[in-house]
Amino acid sequence: MALPVEVSPRSASTAYDVFNGDADGLCALHQLRLAQPREAYCVTGIKRDVALLCRVPCEAGIDVTVLDVSLDANVDALAHLLDAGAHVAYFDHHSADRAFAHPRLQLAWDDSPHVCTSLIVDRALGGRYRHWAIVGAFGDNLDTTARRLAQAHGIRERDVAVLETLGRLLNYNAYGETLDDLHIRPDVLYRTLHAFADPFEFVAAAPCYAQLEQGYREDLAHADALMPYHACGGGAVYLLPDEPWARRISGTFANRLAGERRDQSFAVLSERTDGSCCISVRSASPDARPANVLCERFDGGGGRRGAAGVNALPFAAIDAFVDAFSTYFTTTGRADADDAVGSA
Repeated sequence: MALPVEVSPRSASTAYDVFNGDADGLCALHQLRLAQPREAYCVTGIKRDVALLCRVPCEAGIDVTVLDVSLDANVDALAHLLDAGAHVAYFDHHSADRAFAHPRLQLAWDDSPHVCTSLIVDRALGGRYRHWAIVGAFGDNLDTTARRLAQAHGIRERDVAVLETLGRLLNYNAYGETLDDLHIRPDVLYRTLHAFADPFEFVAAAPCYAQLEQGYREDLAHADALMPYHACGGGAVYLLPDEPWARRISGTFANRLAGERRDQSFAVLSERTDGSCCISVRSASPDARPANVLCERFDGGGGRRGAAGVNALPFAAIDAFVDAFSTYFTTTGRADADDAVGSA
């Protein structure tokens, strides 16, 4: 369900922009600040670093904008900020079971598997920066939705391909165990990105674009050489080694697998330096077999119906996860819609 939100700027006060460091978070914030420029402190991190609101000081009168991080994962910090007198605008598509009404909270939320935060912001802005919304949708693996928007907007096919690649690369950059795994810190990438109102100019002129493109090709070549750790009737599980390239490519690899074989579900496990595994799951049938339902059986698990994950599964529990994955997805059929897979 989409909830209305008022996006008019408030008076000049201390501002914080809190956003996921992936393509969707970057493009959602970029659109909003193109429409409503203001200086703000950036609060962000790697893709799985979603408990971000606790980093914002509880002060009266501050303006906080939150994009593409789960309300449920931040509900306590959100309540504390509001109690302290902060004003919060919240745009998201992740779980919000614990959402509540408050006079200083503006919530725009939609958990449809065909929607990402960039598209929610696009709605609020009346499509003013549609190119960037399309980039965010491609980055969140909503290919069919992105292509429909591009076609309706009259974008040429070769230009659509550019937007698709840009979305993939921005999303790829957010995966890692720590910021040191990433090619570019998300706050730095946002500042660089925000200098370009036109995504095609960013692709042509920003040196970091070539850096991401080269890194992506090299990391994906490693992943493509892997064989499944386990295969079942409904999909397959891949185990990636404890290497920076593997942590960077894990989510992109999961999206690629799901995009190439839409009737299969996938889990990509990446070994972490502490001996645990970070897991990305993609469901081929998010309505019948939601990915988040499987992941929530394990500590640190959650996400969306089409795409979910577990932040740190003990290595000793890998076989238990594989068994649960195999049982859960064995009877899964073809996804109900082309857009069934989103990024997590």
